[in-house]
Amino acid sequence: MSRDTPDHPDAELQQRIHLLTELGLGESDEQFDAFAAELATAFAAQLGEGGEVPYAMVNLVTSEQYFVGLHCPDDKGQVGRTMSRDHGYCPEVVRRRKALVLPDVYAHPRFSTNKVADQIGIRTYAGAPLIHLDGTLLGTVCIVGTTGLPLSTGKSSLALIKDHAKRLMQLIDGGLGHHTTDHQSAGYQGALTRDRRRPRR
Repeated sequence: MSRDTPDHPDAELQQRIHLLTELGLGESDEQFDAFAAELATAFAAQLGEGGEVPYAMVNLVTSEQYFVGLHCPDDKGQVGRTMSRDHGYCPEVVRRRKALVLPDVYAHPRFSTNKVADQIGIRTYAGAPLIHLDGTLLGTVCIVGTTGLPLSTGKSSLALIKDHAKRLMQLIDGGLGHHTTDHQSAGYQGALTRDRRRPRR
């Protein structure tokens, strides 16, 4: 699984934290939750009748991954809003700055073994980067499902997740989720300090 290394450090982290603070982003928000739910519904509808409604997240990445927007399917287990930045598939999207679609993670040996995938049985992933107008990557928007899909669904899933990433950045630029607080700003600065102290592997 992708992670920060001396060869691939998160060089944008400090700029990202400053920009997230300026934008007032970083706390869970009902508007982001609603966006995640809409994304999950759209993904299921694209699959047609019987399509699984997946988990969906709006993920801001600092010293950890934080899901400011989260949708958990009614028939699936709940997941928390934070996750180590070494886990899941979003760190790969952050490193590449490109969308990543895995219709069936087991069909891709590089991604088939993953701690989070094993914990909640992830079989499907689609994620795209959230890139600000100034070029700073803020995080990702993604879906994860527990049923593997035919590889032929990859193209349509890629188009859908990229479209939602574009729409979400337009909403963020328009003020969605903005609510700066002293607590939030202090939290970001703490995240930056922790990351500086964290040994690179």
